[in-house]
Amino acid sequence: MAVPGWLERLRAASKTALLQDGKRKIHYLFEDGKEMAEEYEVKTGQLVSRKWREKNTLGGSGKWQVEVGEPALPLLEALESDLIKESSSNPVFMRKDTRTSFQWRIRNLPYPKEVYSVSVEKEQRCCVIRTTNKKYYKKFSIPDLDRYQLPLDTAALSFTHANNTLIITMKVSLDQLPPCQANSTTPWHTQPC
Repeated sequence: MAVPGWLERLRAASKTALLQDGKRKIHYLFEDGKEMAEEYEVKTGQLVSRKWREKNTLGGSGKWQVEVGEPALPLLEALESDLIKESSSNPVFMRKDTRTSFQWRIRNLPYPKEVYSVSVEKEQRCCVIRTTNKKYYKKFSIPDLDRYQLPLDTAALSFTHANNTLIITMKVSLDQLPPCQANSTTPWHTQPC
């Protein structure tokens, strides 16, 4: 079941929506000053991106933090910092969700599937990716599971590797969801009841 506090915060937020370039864009402004921006494909209802932004210590707008979707374009980041540029061969971590699962993709990982280990740390409520050759390590949380108070299940976690991309999938059982979301045709975690 969804956290009542999260649903109340979502309903109480100031919302602005528009249709542009075949996408429905929704901007939420929460009472505590946080902002959330989401983009959905109009035809499929698929969540394309979700970004969060908080006010900085001086009260100005901070940088957008991408939760779902493609990370910021490297060209835009290069304009901000003229001196140091990240290598284009570095691993790129992004999240892309499906109807019944969360999915993460990490591009530019050239090692075979046998090198990777994906596990769950239940105490910290996060997933950990390791390589046996100690070339890659990543620890990440799943904010949607925390917001909806769903368990972090090791059995629901699987991964595959193809085309230098590691794809990690965590299935969510529809019987764990509220009835209003279990029967929906759009991804369950993208819309409140």
